[in-house]
Amino acid sequence: MATDVSTTGIEVEPLEHKPNEQKLVEKKGTTSGVKSFLAGGFGGMSAVLVGHPFDLVKVRLQTAPEGTYTGTIDVVKKTIAKDGLRGLYRGMGPPLAGITPIFAISFWVELSTLECTIAGGISAGPTTLVMAPVERIKVLLQIQGQGGDVKYKGPLDVIRHLYKEGGLRSIFRGTSATFLRDFPGSAAYFGAYEFTKKLLTSSDSTLNPAAVLFAGGMAGVAMWTICIPPDVVKSRLQSAPAGQYKGFMDVLRHLLKTDGPSALFKGLGPALLRAFPANAAAFMGYEASLKVMDKLW
Repeated sequence: MATDVSTTGIEVEPLEHKPNEQKLVEKKGTTSGVKSFLAGGFGGMSAVLVGHPFDLVKVRLQTAPEGTYTGTIDVVKKTIAKDGLRGLYRGMGPPLAGITPIFAISFWVELSTLECTIAGGISAGPTTLVMAPVERIKVLLQIQGQGGDVKYKGPLDVIRHLYKEGGLRSIFRGTSATFLRDFPGSAAYFGAYEFTKKLLTSSDSTLNPAAVLFAGGMAGVAMWTICIPPDVVKSRLQSAPAGQYKGFMDVLRHLLKTDGPSALFKGLGPALLRAFPANAAAFMGYEASLKVMDKLW
């Protein structure tokens, strides 16, 4: 092997470049990113599957005319009586398709608690472009049938009707309201999860299912405690007939004038009931699937 002579006259071995080891490190980093992405998607699916019935109840309470329901249980009873258990999952397709990639991207990298909080808030910008139309379609599917005939056959039919009604602007109605909900909500969500998980997880980073479930649940509670008022406005705006409101502020003024400040907290009960199990399932789905993939490759 060739040697070099140092300034001291002593022969020294040259530093060897090990491209194979470098490639191995790069591959490991890439694999870890892919696994986090896939695990995040699985977490998003878990959240929707567990939490959608609660979300439907929340939206119906927020949008129904005064006196339609007496409360959360009444919504559940009337929905099941008319449509069966399947009715509680009305409109699940759009969030299942939309939230899965958003969760996947959100979980792609590991960050500190502060970084998670900041990144969570910032992520509301780009994710709103996906969430706004998803929420618009979801809300219209969730409310149909509660006071009249079923208007839409499914998500694609909703898109066709909305585009015919007002083009892309109609499909994206409620974008500002979605951002005003998700900016503080996402910051609280990811920040609360990281803080609670680190508080409860052992120092050797061993996966503690109880800690993950509790941290995930608290993340959901933190989010909905903050963002229920803009969510009420968003639901009203996205479910209203074309031309009824001029925008977010118009809905807010009308809501406060007709129903008072308490109307801004309609649906808080089912939102909090949904928050714990749905988000516990989301983070447990993420952590568990990541652990399984770590064992497989």
